[in-house]
This record gives sequence, C-alpha cells and structure tokens, in this order.
Amino acid sequence: MDGAGREELDMEVMKPLIDEQNSDGISDEEHENSFLPVEKHYQLDNEEGITFIQTLTHLLKGNIGTGLLGLPLAIKNAGIVIGPISLVFIGVISVHCMHILVRCSHCLCQRMKKSSLGYSDTVSYAMEVGPLTALQKRASWGRYIVDFFLVITQLGFCSVYVVFLAENVKQVHEGFLENKTAPINVSATSSSSEKRSTDLRIYMLCFLPFMILLVFIRDLKSLSLLSLLANLSMAVSLVIIYQYIVRDIVDPQKLPPVVGWKKYPLFFGTAIFAFEGIGVVLPLENRMKDTTRFPQALNIGMGIVMTLYISLATLGYLRFGDEIKGSITLNLPQDIWLYQSVKILYSFGIFVTYSIQYYVPAEILIPAVTSKVEQKWKLLCELAARALLVCSTCAVAVLIPRLDLVISFVGAVSSSTLALILPPLVEILTFYKENLSLWTIFKDVFIAVIGVVGFLTGTYVTVEEIIYPASTVLANATESISADLNATNLVVGLK
Repeated sequence: MDGAGREELDMEVMKPLIDEQNSDGISDEEHENSFLPVEKHYQLDNEEGITFIQTLTHLLKGNIGTGLLGLPLAIKNAGIVIGPISLVFIGVISVHCMHILVRCSHCLCQRMKKSSLGYSDTVSYAMEVGPLTALQKRASWGRYIVDFFLVITQLGFCSVYVVFLAENVKQVHEGFLENKTAPINVSATSSSSEKRSTDLRIYMLCFLPFMILLVFIRDLKSLSLLSLLANLSMAVSLVIIYQYIVRDIVDPQKLPPVVGWKKYPLFFGTAIFAFEGIGVVLPLENRMKDTTRFPQALNIGMGIVMTLYISLATLGYLRFGDEIKGSITLNLPQDIWLYQSVKILYSFGIFVTYSIQYYVPAEILIPAVTSKVEQKWKLLCELAARALLVCSTCAVAVLIPRLDLVISFVGAVSSSTLALILPPLVEILTFYKENLSLWTIFKDVFIAVIGVVGFLTGTYVTVEEIIYPASTVLANATESISADLNATNLVVGLK
C-alpha cells in the first residue's frame, strides 16, 4: 500500500461515520444523495485490505489521545486502589462491547446480504430484525442516533483540544516569562507577574484563526506529513513523561484508597472518554485482509492501550498526588526546557489532530448546508460553515475552560452511549431468535445499566461542577484564609 493509501486509511480511522454512508444500502434516496459527494473522499487506493500490523497500529492511534493525559486526575477522583481496579473493569467491558459489535455486524451482514456494515447501520438493522414492532418501524432512528453521538463526540474532542492547547501554551509562555524575569528585582518581578496572569480564554481566541485556516484544508492527504510529525512528537512526549514520573514515586499509603462517591462520576466520564475507540473498530475490521484475525488484533491492541492507560494513570497520581492537574503535562516543571518542550510537542500533535477529528462532523453537516445554495456560492458557504463549526468548538471551550470537566462531560454524555449502552442492546436485538441464555441477557442488561447510570450521574455531577464550582472556590478560599491566619499568628507571636 503506497503512502497516499496509508494516509487515507489513517484518516479513515478517525472518521468512521462517513464511510458507513457508503455501504448502508439505504432505500431513502434523499438520504443517500445527501451523502453522495462525500463518497469520493473515502476510496482506498489499494482495495486488497490492510495487514495485521497495520490494523494493530491504527487501533493504537485511534484510541490514544488527550484522554490518556487526563487519567491521573481520574484516579484522584476515584482513589489509588479503586481507580486502577475500575480502569481495568471499564477497559475489559469496553473491549467486550467492541467484540459484541463485530459479532453482531457479521450476523447482520449475513442476514441482510451485505458485504460490510458500519456502526450506525448495525444498530439500524438490529432494530429492524428485533422483536419489537415499534423499533422495527423506527429502525432508521438507530442510524441517526449513532451518527448524532459520533458527531457530538468528535466536536467534543475538538473542544477538549482547544482547552488542552490553551492550557499548555499558557504554561509554556508563563514559564518563559518567569525565566526571563528571574534576575530582575522584586518590584519588577511583581509587575511581570501581573502581566503573566493572562486569562486562559485569551489563549483560546489566539488559536482560533489558526484552527480556522487549518480546517480550510479540505483534502486530508495534504496533511500527511504533518500527521506523521504529530504522531512522532506525541510518542516522544510520552517517553519523556514516563521517564519523569517514575523518578520520585510517593508512598501509596499516603494517598486515599477510596474517594467519596460524589467524585466517582467524574472518574467514570474521564475513563470512558479515554476508552471510547469503538467507532474505529468496524471500519478497521471491514478493511482487514484476514478478518478472522481481527479479534486477536483487537485483544492485543486494546491490551497495550489498557497497559498504557493504567500505568500512566497510576504512576502519574503517585508522582504528583493531590497536585495532579487536568493534563499531566501541566504538572511538568516550568523551569526545565526539556519538559517545556513536551508541552510544545504534544500541543503540536493535538493541533494537527484537531483537523482530523473535525473532519467527521464537517463532512456530515456541511453538505446539508451547501446543498441548499447556488453553485457559485457553494465554496464560500462551505468555508463559512467550516469557520462557524470551529467557532462553536472554541465557544464550548471558552464557556467551560476546565480540561477535566470538558473531558468528563463528553465522556459521560456521548462516549458512554456509544461504548457501553448501545452494543449490549444491539446483541439482544440481533440474537433474540437464537435462544439467548439468561446469563447473556443478564450480562447485556448489566452493562447497559452501568452505561446509563454513568451517563446520568456523570452528566449531572459534571454539569453541577460547571454551573456551581462553589465547592472548589470555597475550599481554596478556606485554605487561603487559614494560611493568612497562621501567618498573622506567627507575626504576633514574634512580637
């Protein structure tokens, strides 16, 4: 497979939603025609399929992102004992749901005489062959539900990236100013500290025009070199992060084994956000040369992902304790340029990845807009729509300028639906005629209930934290007052 073919496939991993429209065999002509222009972008140069190693590579790249860097804070929200155990539990369930989806897709392909099915089509056909008449009549809703949550997920990823970029670049900038003003006297240093207290939202707005220009590149093959450099920079960054956090590990007994239940939903949202790679599973399986080996590739790939997640999450929390931040990169020293370079490298990788994540909602929503305007205005209309979509992701980031809360919210709302709720329900609908065992039904219902509970509690707690961050502010204020009182008492005592 040549370079162009590999890059198209690499981009396909990040946009499974579009490809499903190409092979769904929908009878609704309007729906089919509305996605017709998109089909041109997604034809592989080599139709022979991808190898086992390529499948494994794309599985890793489709699952590792900013969610990985937020997992140490997730462990803090669960506890040093419960956190890693819960990560293993959620990881095993997520992988099991991926296997469920693949198995259901195979079964429905045989029944419907289709060569392959995507996620949204699998859900739609499962509703069509299910036992309930109400679901059969509304089978097309399944496709729209999956597409909706996939688009929300991708736009959520983009909003997370905006916050991530702003926080890391802000810290690098402040570190540069601190090093620059270090030799200067106290008065100059105090005045420079006032200058350094730039609002995080200003950094987000500074990135906005560059992100708009980036998404104006409509052919993702043009980003192939940048994508390769982004992957390398993120890999190097992870190596440097690991070598730093293993140097000075805190005694685990000093950290709480279990945290109160009010914080656990925040852990759930972040964890399921990190493990939500189910959207890339069927597109990869459909393109593999030897599909019989896909379960093995899935197990190995997700095993590596789980090992990386659990090790970085646990070691990161052990290294920084309660000081851990929304991204572990923000805990790296600001006075050492090696670790400042980590933030720059990872930020570059995330900046490039923004355009790839953005491609899914853009190619789904924009054709619906441009189809209603005259031909001479189509290009201008498309560019305007692209810019507005970027502005919407930036607006969400400005409204919720906390990386941990954005990650947890996206994870609770959309990732839990795609990764935990839909797959077990699809299995029941697909195989109900084959005398499912009570154990299988109980298992599927149990997983779906976990997903629903995580969806509701995670969304509630995150929204409450966004609207009423009083607990955090009050805690900080109390600590500040306590410190002031202690200092006053000390001065009085000396007098």
